[in-house]
Amino acid sequence: MRLFIAINFTDENLDILTHAADILRENSSKGNFTRTKNFHLTLAFLGEVPETKVSGVRRVINEAVKGIAPFDFSIGGLGRFKRTGGDIYWLGVERKRELFALADNLKRGLKDNGYTIDDKPFKPHLTLGREMILDCDPKALTMPELNCHVSRISLMKSERIRGILTYTEIFGKELN
Repeated sequence: MRLFIAINFTDENLDILTHAADILRENSSKGNFTRTKNFHLTLAFLGEVPETKVSGVRRVINEAVKGIAPFDFSIGGLGRFKRTGGDIYWLGVERKRELFALADNLKRGLKDNGYTIDDKPFKPHLTLGREMILDCDPKALTMPELNCHVSRISLMKSERIRGILTYTEIFGKELN
């Protein structure tokens, strides 16, 4: 199964993120926009993991959260990754020490336990849309900002159900 570890958002924050994606949708001629239910902040991407190894991922998560108390961070500021055929637009994430410690703990724990994960540095962002062509200067758009409270992280399964990309929590762990 295809897995990642993430921070999920409250319904209120999902509404704000959807509003941000709607602003882009209204000002673009093309784009593939993130579904409301799919907004999350990825802490670690595992890719394909056999079902027999999921319990090991749960153990890593349990260890990674030790010593990390619930914390807050903010999201805002529109950014983009330029791509041929349309850009990826995202909102930036505040560089909080606790957020980076959590991501580092997960990455180290996964590697130490034999899981293959991406070696790229952690660059937190919230993807609003892909393959986008905006009809205006992105600097002209006013994007909402939001404050998030993190008290739990989730092991998520990614799958297509009737052709729709769907993320489902298969394990969650409260921060200490």
